[in-house]
Amino acid sequence: MKYVLAFAVLAATPAFAQDFGTGERVFSFDLGLGATVGPEYPGSDEGEVSPWVIWRNAGFGTGTGGTKQGFSISPSFGTVGERDTADYPELSGLNDIDRAYELGLRVSYGAGPVTAYGSLRRGFDGHEGLTGEVGAKYRTELSDRLTLWSGAELVYGDDEFNNTYFGVTAAESAASGLAETQPGGGLNEAAISFEAKYAMTENTALLGEIRYGKLIGDAADSPVVQEEYQPSLRLGVTRRFSFGF
Repeated sequence: MKYVLAFAVLAATPAFAQDFGTGERVFSFDLGLGATVGPEYPGSDEGEVSPWVIWRNAGFGTGTGGTKQGFSISPSFGTVGERDTADYPELSGLNDIDRAYELGLRVSYGAGPVTAYGSLRRGFDGHEGLTGEVGAKYRTELSDRLTLWSGAELVYGDDEFNNTYFGVTAAESAASGLAETQPGGGLNEAAISFEAKYAMTENTALLGEIRYGKLIGDAADSPVVQEEYQPSLRLGVTRRFSFGF
C-alpha cells in the first residue's frame, strides 16, 4: 500500500508531467498502481494482498481520458500469484507453481455507455498457456467527478493454462491422494464486477473495483479447488499520459 500512496503523491504534484509533444495526433493512456485482495491461488478459499498494475484506455484520440467509441486495441497485462504447496496442507503432493506474468492484446468496442471487449494473453514463468476474457461494461456518470461501471465477463484458459492451475498429473495424484485430473481448454470462470472512478484532478483519479467470480466447467470440478466463488477487491491511483505526434 505504501507504493500506492507514493504514486498518489506524485500524481497530485504539478511537476509530475503527463503531456509529451504537441502534435495533432495524440496517443494517450491511463497508468497507475494499486493493491488487490483476492484468492491466494485459483480455487483458494483464502485471500492475499498483491500489487495491481493499472493500464487502460490506451489509444489515439484527444487525450482527454473519455471512454473511447468504436474499436480500439491496447496491450493487456496480467499476473497470477505463485502457489507454494508447502503453505497449503490440502495441496500437499502437488507441484509448486511460480508467479506467472501475462502479456497480450485487448480489443474493445464502445457504443454510448456500453463497452464490449475481449483479451488474449500468453503466460510466462508460472504458466505458458493462453488466457483471456470476453465481456461488457455499462457506464453511469453520476457527476463530473464520479463514474461507475457495472459489467459481466467470461474467463477462458487453454489446456496448458487449465492443466497448470486445475490439473492433477498421475504422479501428483499418487503423491497427494487427489484424483488424477486433466481439464481441457475452455471457459473456467464467470464474473460480475462493479467499478468506480473518482477524478481528483483533470488527469489523476482514484479507482476501485469489486469483482465476484465463480469457477465453472472443468475448473470448478477440479479436486484442487477449495472454493468455487472467487471474490476480489482492488484500489489504486491512475494518471493520464498523452504523447503528441
